[in-house]
Amino acid sequence: MKMKQGIQLYTVRDLIQTVEDTEKTFAYIKDFGCDVVQISGIGDIAPKTVQALVERFGFDVCVTHKPFERMVNDLDALIEEHRMIGCDTIGIGSMPGEYRDDPDKVLAFARLASEIGEKMAKQGMRLAYHNHDFEFRPLPSGKTSMEILLENTDPALFGLIPDVAWLQIAGMDACRFLRENKARIKVVHMKDYCFEGEKRRFIEFGKGRMDFDAVYRTCGECDIPYAVYEQDCDWSESALASCKYSYEKMLETAAKID
Repeated sequence: MKMKQGIQLYTVRDLIQTVEDTEKTFAYIKDFGCDVVQISGIGDIAPKTVQALVERFGFDVCVTHKPFERMVNDLDALIEEHRMIGCDTIGIGSMPGEYRDDPDKVLAFARLASEIGEKMAKQGMRLAYHNHDFEFRPLPSGKTSMEILLENTDPALFGLIPDVAWLQIAGMDACRFLRENKARIKVVHMKDYCFEGEKRRFIEFGKGRMDFDAVYRTCGECDIPYAVYEQDCDWSESALASCKYSYEKMLETAAKID
């Protein structure tokens, strides 16, 4: 399977808050050849308008990030909005704060997310969770949040959106994590980072500490369908320029590994 390359739109979140800005941003991304996106951080734009823009630019929306509160209280509408844009995977950007730092609360989150994942599965959708580094810190019980999540969820009902930079920052072997959890993964976040003194900063693809050759080889071995570039901040010139640069470098890396 040839992995598709795309852009996590959270990278350009400040440029997708209005219909007009979103249209311009979509045009820029399309112009440099990208047709895969993750929708995240978008403004309060009507679902039908988002659908029209996605269809106009021919984007393959591989996943989203949506508030967990909507999954709990507004699931049917959320699923319908995803059907409108041809997306079958709804992502959680992070575990809500009220569930963190306590093993019993993490377990409660895992059980609730599994119930939601089961409801999604019955409608042909899938739930996926995006990690940071806190999920890999030991809790008072000795286990990490990620261990609790993986041990208490079904891969068919609780997917993952691994962020390779956050995995490495947490002290994990990103490639090993991908291999061990490949049944849960549709999309990988390709993020890079560096240190300036003691300060960590995110950086464009390939400019930092990540061994993306190894990551891409592992994704290929695991038949992971999508990779999306994400850079939360610290763009060298602008968020748009960073997207273009990093997307082109992702294509070069993918071609080299293929």
